[in-house]
Order: sequence, then structure tokens, then C-alpha cells
Amino acid sequence: MIQELLDKAVNTHQLKHGELLTLLQTEDSAPLLAAADSVRRQYVGDEVHLRALIEFSNHCRNNCCYCGIRRANRKAVRYRLKPVEIINLGQQAAAMGFKTVVLQSGDDAWFDVPRLTYIISALKKLDLAVTLSIGEKSREEYQAYREAGAARYLLRIETTDSDLYHRLDPGMSWENRRRCLQDLKELGYEVGSGIMVGLPGQSLSSIADDILFFQECDLDMCGIGPFIPHPDTPLADYPGRAFDLSLKVMALARLLLPDINIPATTAMETLNPEGRIIALQSGANVVMPNVTSPECRRFYELYPDKAGVGETAENSRDSIAGKIRAIGRSIGRSAGSHKSKKS
Repeated sequence: MIQELLDKAVNTHQLKHGELLTLLQTEDSAPLLAAADSVRRQYVGDEVHLRALIEFSNHCRNNCCYCGIRRANRKAVRYRLKPVEIINLGQQAAAMGFKTVVLQSGDDAWFDVPRLTYIISALKKLDLAVTLSIGEKSREEYQAYREAGAARYLLRIETTDSDLYHRLDPGMSWENRRRCLQDLKELGYEVGSGIMVGLPGQSLSSIADDILFFQECDLDMCGIGPFIPHPDTPLADYPGRAFDLSLKVMALARLLLPDINIPATTAMETLNPEGRIIALQSGANVVMPNVTSPECRRFYELYPDKAGVGETAENSRDSIAGKIRAIGRSIGRSAGSHKSKKS
């Protein structure tokens, strides 16, 4: 039964809800992960694309129950890089050979349209593809960032269970988040989304719905990571840390969307010292080494004990590059756009 479902997924890239549920429930995940790795090799090859991650602000006006930089966490040490500091990090990333930078922050209103378009334009002049991961914005803001040169946008849906979403993200709207994803797609971004796995109240059935949602959205990138509880949040006492289940979800995303970009997330490596390499052997093809200075990086604490938090940018790049080569994969030399999109 399992092999029949995997053969169907490999050959047609289609699975029904019940079929996804069966694969999520299987105890022996090795055949699923191997199938995802095979599809990855067939559709996106053996190159691993490195993106330079710049975590430029941990200020956030939202109060998500799972996040260490939530507005109500008074223990968080806040920081905000100046535009010139962000551009300098982009220059360093370009000098290190990166082709893409990922600008990530909390939902920080200080970075308005004039400031962000200035930063994006400056980074584009360095011949870098610019990815944004800065939360929910208006369509007009997204359009301004697109016109300034941003090519990609990451916005996790977190869960397609709207009741669960509203419990975990108080004051926010699931429908608005979906609107954001639609706006981004219509404006010509490469759009990335994804979920956290192991959230309290999350069911395997809702995860199956999530995977079908990824396919419905025709994503360009999908980020899957385990929920890791932060001690200074309302979810501090929940277990989370669903490493194996996260691998299954990531593998199923690869089977249903065979040519998209899928990162091996830092959260995977936080739970397992070889987590990113295991993910790369289970369907992933992207890694995001952190080039933020260690002094700031330790304060961008979405979850505790984040892997590599004390490394320099060079250490982060060299460490993962060595591991990638050790498993017979190569480092991508292009910006690694999805479906031959130009950035």
C-alpha cells in the first residue's frame, strides 16, 4: 500500500487527503524520504543553493504565541540594524560568493517603504537577488518592494486550520495572510510559504490540508520546520520538536511540488546536529547560512539554542559547504530561481 502511494506520488505528483494522511502516519519513513530525494535529484539536480540570511531587526508588533520575539516578551533584548549596516552585510555576502540575500525581521514598522526600498535598491546594485521575509504588508507596499527590485518573498501560512491559527496568532487574520500570499503571486514574486510542525492542537489531518494548500498556491518555495518551544512564550511547556514528522512533511511537499526550492532549515539542525544534511537527503535543496553578526544573531531568538548562533558568517558558510560536498552535492553558482524565473 505504502509503495503504491509513493509510486503514484513520484509519477503523477498528486495525492488525495487520505493518501497524504496514510503516508504521514507510516512509522517507517525511509521509503518516503528516499522517494523525495529521488524526485529532488530528477527535477532540481544535485546543486544546493546557498542564501545569505540577514536578520536585521527583532522588533515585532505581533504577539504570536510560539515566537520568542513576540511583542509581549519583555525579556527579549531588542535590536535594529541601520540601513547602512544591512547594505554592508549585503556587500560582505556578495564578496563571499552569495547570489541571494534573505532579509528577515519581525514585523517592524520602523522599516517603512522609503527605508526598505532604499535598502533593496542598494542590494540589487550588488547583483544580488533579494528575498524578503518581513511579514504581512499591504498590496501597495509589496508592489513598491517589487518595483525596487525584490524578487522573492517568504510568508509562512503556519497552518491552514484557521481556528488554530487564530488561537496561536492573536489579533491576526488567517484570511489576511492568505490575501498577502495571493497579492505576492499576482505581483510577480517568487512566493515561499510553509508551516511549523508539532504545534499544540495541530492534527495530521490539518497537516495534510496544509500540503494540499501548498500545491493549490503553486508555491515557488516551501519551508518546513519543527516547532521548538521558547521558554518566554505561552507555549513554553508544550513538547514540540517533531523532527521526524517535519521530514515527512517536507518530503511530501517535494513529491507534490517536484521542482520548487525547499530549504533545509536551521530548526532541523537545532534538534539534530546533522539535521540540515538529513533534510538535504530527504528532498531539500537550499540552505540559508546566517551572515548576521554574532552580536545581533543571538538576540534573534525565535526559539532557544538555535544552531550556529555563535558562528561568524564565514564559519556558517564554510561549515555547511563542507558538509554539502561530503555528501556528493555541489554548491549552486546561480541565484537558483524557480522555473527559470529571473531575479
